[in-house]
Amino acid sequence: MRELLRSVWGAPRAPDPPELGWRDWALVGVVASLTVLEGILRPDIPARAAAVIITLALVPTLLWRRARPLPMVATAFVATGVTPLFIGREPDLVTMVYLLALPYALFRWGSGREAVAGAALIVAKNFLSAALGYVDLTEMVIGFVVLFATFALAIAFRYRAMLWARGLDQAKLLERERLARDLHDTVAHHVSAMAIRAQAGIAVAATRPDAAVDALRVIEAEAARALAEMRTMVHTLRRTGPADLAPNPGIPDLVRLTNGSQPGPIVDVELAGDLDGIPATVGTAIYRLAQESVTNARRHARHATRIEVRVAADAGSVRLRVTDDGDTGSARPAGPGGFGIVGMTERASLLGGTCEAGPNPDRGWTVAVVLPWSATAA
Repeated sequence: MRELLRSVWGAPRAPDPPELGWRDWALVGVVASLTVLEGILRPDIPARAAAVIITLALVPTLLWRRARPLPMVATAFVATGVTPLFIGREPDLVTMVYLLALPYALFRWGSGREAVAGAALIVAKNFLSAALGYVDLTEMVIGFVVLFATFALAIAFRYRAMLWARGLDQAKLLERERLARDLHDTVAHHVSAMAIRAQAGIAVAATRPDAAVDALRVIEAEAARALAEMRTMVHTLRRTGPADLAPNPGIPDLVRLTNGSQPGPIVDVELAGDLDGIPATVGTAIYRLAQESVTNARRHARHATRIEVRVAADAGSVRLRVTDDGDTGSARPAGPGGFGIVGMTERASLLGGTCEAGPNPDRGWTVAVVLPWSATAA
């Protein structure tokens, strides 16, 4: 129990709260309008003018409920707690329900210490109002039920956001691991070629010096490629895992993505431009991204009959476009765990490129990838 309380007390504030925007100002305008309207339409409210003025005075706390949750909670609940000293009772307006947004924001965005302090202040205020006779026992119990439900809802959304952020991080790390493995195999190929050429050059150096010079030129070229690949590899993360001994696929292997005898939409692969000199790193990335896109389309494109895979190269980049003709009426999952697009975007960005995915204007879904010829880690 002590450890639980310590962890709650030491919890940091939730990261990246939404900034103040037009929706917050619109909310303030709507609440203020409803407060004035209620004050006009309900003449039976005790101390009506004072209640409306106090309610309107506390409306601006909604603007800073995420940036400064504890001060806003303290301002609102202290003000409503001392109001009976001047008007004989608490403001009795229905629109004051907007104050529940303050404890919600406290538990959703505030730190553990702020949440504990704010909750203690709110509980103390409610007990004090009941003790002074401003609210009866039934109203106090209902108030506590509503407040604790608000706390629970805020904690649930906070925990859900934490799980989502953790899932994003795991998807990015997994894609970096996959990329690092692909790059490792590519670098190993270059180093193996250098070793073979060096051995051949040593064998013929005495009898054919020109052949030894040719071997050195090949070693120099392979070394330059290996260094370029290593610069990319060191910018990625690689965790311990079983080694994949199969050779890395490339652009020529995209024909594997066609259906063959498998059921489902037809997969059409088209290659355009000069694709022979594409670096192995870029070719493997294009294949992996196309494979992920085709897999997602087969799984999630409803009523799709055709998937088109187009790869084209120009002087500076290689472009991949995967399009299907499935329905776009419902949101399409992004892969296992909902993070497939995240992983694809991470792989493309690590190689200095871009990856965009979304529904077509009329029908279907498109994934568009652009990778530079000289892939460098971003």
